[in-house]
Order: sequence, then structure tokens, then C-alpha cells
Amino acid sequence: MTVASGYTAMRAAVDAEARACGRDPRSIALVGVAKRQPLEAVTEAIAAGLEEIAENYVQEARQAFALLPPVRRHFIGHVQTNKAKALVELFDVVQSVDRLDAGLALAAAAERAGRVLPVLIQLNVSAPERFGCPPAAGERLAEQLRARDALRVDGVMAMGPLVADRRAIAEAFELAAKTFARIGGSTLSMGMSGDWREAVRAGSTMLRIWTALFGDRGPTLRSQRVGAQCS
Repeated sequence: MTVASGYTAMRAAVDAEARACGRDPRSIALVGVAKRQPLEAVTEAIAAGLEEIAENYVQEARQAFALLPPVRRHFIGHVQTNKAKALVELFDVVQSVDRLDAGLALAAAAERAGRVLPVLIQLNVSAPERFGCPPAAGERLAEQLRARDALRVDGVMAMGPLVADRRAIAEAFELAAKTFARIGGSTLSMGMSGDWREAVRAGSTMLRIWTALFGDRGPTLRSQRVGAQCS
């Protein structure tokens, strides 16, 4: 299966699941997680219709974005405060703000850059294996960050638990959805290749897809390919 056909099949499956839940398929965005992917694969997905991509690492993103067609760029890795300036320069959205100091660092960098940065509050609904703000503290964190004019808190992001129990996954997403309803915004980013159906049923508006779109590339690092192409 090519990347293009993989994207087409994934989009069709999501659309069918949305309709089965009584939802408008257009309310659910697909974000291709491009980490470790060859640039050719990412470019093929974009040509097939993918409009948004996500990266976990600043260095890979810096090297790749200059060589890719225009897309909306999401950061989904753990936010390090010393990388705030680079995140503001490189990304359109930072999905993984899980604590106040990370958000304030992004706000300060965005203020210096003269822009308003959309961010999502990352919730931990699957402790202990994930980063994230406890759901009970999510509203307070959103309130604190909304006090900064350079940030726009646009919703929440969450990752499901690493379990085989589909009910446990559904319950985690339901908790994230309830927290999102209290925090507000337009984006509920949850659901990946192995649990996107539960996420759609829980109300996700944005799926972050890696292996179902690109396949598992193993240890190959895009930065190595970029370096080779730039040499």
C-alpha cells in the first residue's frame, strides 16, 4: 500500500465511523504524525490531501519544514522551556502544554515574536505512562494561560492508555471529552492509529495518525535523510 492510498483509506474509514456515530465527517481533522518518516512519504501524503502534520522533535521539524509543501504544523512532543523560542518560530499549534511554566515560556516567546500562538492543554487521562496535566487541574491551567494575550487556549489534547482493554480506552477518552467541555475551545485532539475509533465515538475533532498512515519505519531518522539531501 502506498502512502497516498493509506491516507485515502484512513480518511474513508474515519468518515464512515463519524457517520455511524451521527457526526459530520468534516468535523474531524486528520493530522499525520511525521516523526521518523522520509520526506518523500510525507510529501506523498500531502499531495494526497493531508493538510496538517505533527512533529515530536524540534530539530527534525526545523530540517524538514523548509523542504515540505505548506501545511499546518503541530508540535506534539514534551514542551521544554528552553525550546520555547524555536517552537514559536516553527509551529502553528503547540498541542502539548501540560504545566504552567511551559505555557508561560511559550507566551513570552510569542510576545517577543509579535504573534498569538494557539495551544492545547495536554491532559493525562492514562497515568502513569503519559505526560499531561491532571484533568482536575486542566481548567485552572487554561485560565492561567488565557490571561496571556499571546496565547490562545483552543482546547485539549490527550493520549489513551497503553492497554488492550477497549472499555478502559473509551473511559479515558470520555474523561478527556468532559474536561474539554469545561475548558472550552474548538479542538479535542485525541485518538491515534490504535484507538481512533474510540476517540471518534467520544467526540474527538482531531486524530493524530502515524503507523496507520505511514507504516512503522523502525529506527530510521528523517534527520539523517534530510542531512543527506542537503549535503
